[in-house]
Amino acid sequence: MEKTFLLVFLIAAFSFTGSRAQNKADEKPKTDISHLEKSEGLRLPPDTVVVTDHEAAINGQHFTYTATAGTQPVWDKDGKVIASLFYVYYQRNDVKDREDRPLLISFNGGPGTGSVWQDIGFTGPVRLKVSDEGYPVQPYGVTANPYSILDIADIVYVNPVNCGFSRILDPKADHGVFFGVNADIKYLSDWISTFVSREGRWRSPKFLLGESYGTTRVSGMADALQNAEWMYLDGVILVSPTDLGIKRDGPVNEALNLPYYAATAWYHKALSPDLQQKDLADILPQVEKYTINDYIPVLARGGSLSVQDKEKAAEMISKYSGLPEKHILQHNLIIPPSFFWKDLLRDSGYTVGRLDSRYLGEDEENAGTHPDYNAELTSWLDAFTPAINYYLRDVLNFKTDLKYNMFGPVFPWDDKDNYTGEQLRSAMLSNPALHLLVMSGYYDGACEYFNAKYSMWQIDSNGKLKNRMEWKGYRSGHMMYLRKDDLKKASEDLRNFIESSIPPKGQAIRY
Repeated sequence: MEKTFLLVFLIAAFSFTGSRAQNKADEKPKTDISHLEKSEGLRLPPDTVVVTDHEAAINGQHFTYTATAGTQPVWDKDGKVIASLFYVYYQRNDVKDREDRPLLISFNGGPGTGSVWQDIGFTGPVRLKVSDEGYPVQPYGVTANPYSILDIADIVYVNPVNCGFSRILDPKADHGVFFGVNADIKYLSDWISTFVSREGRWRSPKFLLGESYGTTRVSGMADALQNAEWMYLDGVILVSPTDLGIKRDGPVNEALNLPYYAATAWYHKALSPDLQQKDLADILPQVEKYTINDYIPVLARGGSLSVQDKEKAAEMISKYSGLPEKHILQHNLIIPPSFFWKDLLRDSGYTVGRLDSRYLGEDEENAGTHPDYNAELTSWLDAFTPAINYYLRDVLNFKTDLKYNMFGPVFPWDDKDNYTGEQLRSAMLSNPALHLLVMSGYYDGACEYFNAKYSMWQIDSNGKLKNRMEWKGYRSGHMMYLRKDDLKKASEDLRNFIESSIPPKGQAIRY
């Protein structure tokens, strides 16, 4: 297979606790990446690395680490370079032998978003500057992340095609190779196999982390890596998971949002006094029980319900959602999510966010059936966009005129034949060492926490995987790590999961 390599080494010193200069006789001269890309029509070379050295203080440990910002090609079946994926790879420097050192392979979602959210929001060694509740603050930028998991694992953040700086390089390339559930899984699994080989990480314990649509991606990849690349994992982490292709049509789909509605109403003090005075942890089990035992059966009965039973159900749904009974009856007991975001605080003149319903928005008119915009997303883009552009270009020294795609063009997306939940089950059943961690925010209205629990029930349909699956909930939304208290908790949960999922040395992996 013919591959073109362009190696660019840029060694720089940077630390949030103080800079340190390094001079190495064997360093290669600096290369102006932006000059190279301009000659190729504003695209990056397909195979490039820029290396910088840094210091960190994480979990009571002080150490140095190397950050590699680079690109690695995607080849077609004939060995021709057709795309280039941008990645950022962090390695702790004082590790003598990486056979015991876990490697976390991280993907974001969209499916067209860059790895910015995880990289400078959650697990990476730096974090964007936000308030303790996750709102933008100026001046924009990044600071040290004392809750990073770099103390226990090396991390690579991968940007699929058209995300971040990743791009298609061959104008004649078939977009169907990239833009679809199964195509995405296939080419990214191959890319990961190449990365692991290049970096000499085949012996390392390996973990996949996906957020949002990234959970669809890594659930399918867990099986594809085993079956196509013969790479077996120790763990899969799903942060704010999608439905993973698991069917939940009709009453099940329409009812599973109720616990999320209750959590959001509780946060905004929109519940009745008897519920509002209780803690969220005391309310949600009650709502979950009602959803499974009563709400789903009620919706299944449809028009056969008596007027009395319908009114009784509306009373309970109103009690738990914070919406007026009249509005619930007008919707035949089914609350559309967009209507909930618009209606919950309508009398106060606010809408609530979709991905994180703690966030408030204001519409031009209080009337209507859905908010004019996503209040949380505008806030996040305000904070993340300047931070990632500054960090990659000025701290990691990845100099380029190319636009960093926070959301890139990946549509039309082929979402047919999504069996990723089943693929994850298959991977876990055939690999006794594979563990699963699911992390959800109670106020996430896009990937609801109770839907995540439902997916776990269906993945473990025979109950044999319980001892290798765990679920963790947080009092924030889709990106639970933006709230400082949840960042601490989620980081510790993730650290514990990674450490506990690796079999002891010499222990046979078997049923």
